[in-house]
Amino acid sequence: MNQRAITRRGLLRVGALGAAGLGLADLLRLRELSAASGTPGAGSQPGSVIILWMRGGPSQHETWDPKPDAPAEFRGAFGATPTTVPGIQICDLLPRSAAIMDRWSIIRSLHHNDAGHSAGDQICFTGYPNEGNPDTNTKPSCGSIIAKQIGDRNPELPSYVMIPRRVPGVDAAYLGPGCAPFETQADPGNDGKFEIPNLSLPQSISVDRVDDRRRLLAELDHFRRQADHERKFDAVDSFQSQAWNILTGPKAREAFDIDAEPAEVRQRYGFMAPYIAPTPDRCGVPAWSQRFLLARRLVEAGVPIVTVDCRWWDTHVKGYETMRDGFLPRWDQAYSALIEDLDERGLLETTMVIAWGEFGRTPRVNATGGRDHYPNVFSAAVAGGGIQGGRVIGESDAKGALPAENPKQPQDVLATLYAHLGIDTEIAYPDHNGRPVPVLPFGTRIRELF
Repeated sequence: MNQRAITRRGLLRVGALGAAGLGLADLLRLRELSAASGTPGAGSQPGSVIILWMRGGPSQHETWDPKPDAPAEFRGAFGATPTTVPGIQICDLLPRSAAIMDRWSIIRSLHHNDAGHSAGDQICFTGYPNEGNPDTNTKPSCGSIIAKQIGDRNPELPSYVMIPRRVPGVDAAYLGPGCAPFETQADPGNDGKFEIPNLSLPQSISVDRVDDRRRLLAELDHFRRQADHERKFDAVDSFQSQAWNILTGPKAREAFDIDAEPAEVRQRYGFMAPYIAPTPDRCGVPAWSQRFLLARRLVEAGVPIVTVDCRWWDTHVKGYETMRDGFLPRWDQAYSALIEDLDERGLLETTMVIAWGEFGRTPRVNATGGRDHYPNVFSAAVAGGGIQGGRVIGESDAKGALPAENPKQPQDVLATLYAHLGIDTEIAYPDHNGRPVPVLPFGTRIRELF
């Protein structure tokens, strides 16, 4: 018999071993326990969320809140362009986004009080300031909350996907590894065939060896002991359960198969945009446009939440050059392609797209033409999921330094996201000390968007 991945029938045979060893119930244990212990929200409603995470902090002045009438040291080097919606202007290096302004909206009055990258990540993904090391979650991310409450909505798909890898703030904390993000690890923006390295059971488990029960059980037991030794057994157990569903069903494998997209679709998102390596005086610019396309494929298949790492907008030095030559043209093409593509496929009404970072940038340009960390006011682009396009929620002051009207906080964005998916934010989950912690400490759905 040829060596090939174990079939569902084969694994059911393993399950029939019962008390003799590790069975099917063991492999699916973590998902079943999570579903049994979780309190479902109103999550039976269909819908998805894409978070375009602009890590590093995109400048509000150089994206969605230009200040063309401010003094040059605040205004910056770029101008403002009118959009298709009268009265709304955005940065003049975003012409494609301006042309579809009727399909997306802007929040211009976001703010919080932490200027650290990872600390800001935590606030925006969890709604809570972090305790201790900001690179490690002490509260669960919005994706983990969604995985907890509606993660079993479609067992053939991951409930929470991170493209390509985790960033601070996205983990599950005390909800456990069953609610952690499924990382693609592979980057669809890289050259060559896109293959996810973790979508397989251990290579030693094959159909040939199913009949050799003792050998199979020994291999599975070795895998268990090794994972337990690394104190990661629960995570591996959860992964094996998810990987089994992916391997044995076509739905998720098809969703991840970005190479099946026609060349013209990939080009529409920016298929040929190469990676720009970092230098001492500027940020590197990854070819993350194809990550947007993969996110569309995943929500089209039914994944509830996908987070796309769109780093690294940390434009301290030569910010104008970095934005002009790298980030803004690529962003404009990929973002407009995603919104148009979702709309054309009838997915925009059910898919909420939130583009933001952990904070904004200082209103005054520094001596190198860059801007520094600034949480006192920043912007977000939002679309889909019932959000009406062509709106501006809140305003910053004349210099883009503080909220001037209708201030909003990250918790309000999270409340809006949760409401779209029917997540119950009143539920409190016990932390590692057994203390009940609400999904959100505060926050209100941004009704003006609807």
